[in-house]
Amino acid sequence: MNLLYYSPHPNERLEDLVAHYGDFLESQGEEPILCKRATSMNEVFCEADVVSLHPILNDTTRHMINEASLSLMKENAILVNSSRGALIDEAALVRHCQKHPDFKAALDVFEDEPKMKPGLKDLDNVVIVPHIGSATRWTRQGMATLASANIAGILLEFPAWQRQDVRPFLGDHPPKAAPSIVNRAELDIPIYAEG
Repeated sequence: MNLLYYSPHPNERLEDLVAHYGDFLESQGEEPILCKRATSMNEVFCEADVVSLHPILNDTTRHMINEASLSLMKENAILVNSSRGALIDEAALVRHCQKHPDFKAALDVFEDEPKMKPGLKDLDNVVIVPHIGSATRWTRQGMATLASANIAGILLEFPAWQRQDVRPFLGDHPPKAAPSIVNRAELDIPIYAEG
């Protein structure tokens, strides 16, 4: 499938990966796939067959899926949320799904978790799972690796990693840092300095 994404910053790695895969498909006599960065979320809402949400939750993303954004989506679009529940105004989603039976939603997280807005669980066009989207072997192994690296890092008196990208810890030569210490300031742990 073609990929249309929106991000404040271009994801060149993703675009290159999809372009290379498209070249491979074309070399096999298949149609290439394309990856394009949208100029706005509204462009994604209007054009995408499947809208998958992956942003962090903050004041700018809370209820980013609301009556206005839902009205932009295709009648038969599929909305997937495995990020944060409050990205979606659930009451608006219930109303939209009731009025548009060909519209589908797949939810792993909920606005008022563990509670759901009235009517949500009764919809035939909504699939609901109990916040298990991360239940893959790869993800759980990564979580265990990071937890172990945190323990080892603190015991070895390493500074705290402050970047969101923790992939360097999943390789063969992890940085000498504790990867994910959320209360670093309260524990007076210094910040990891690269270089």
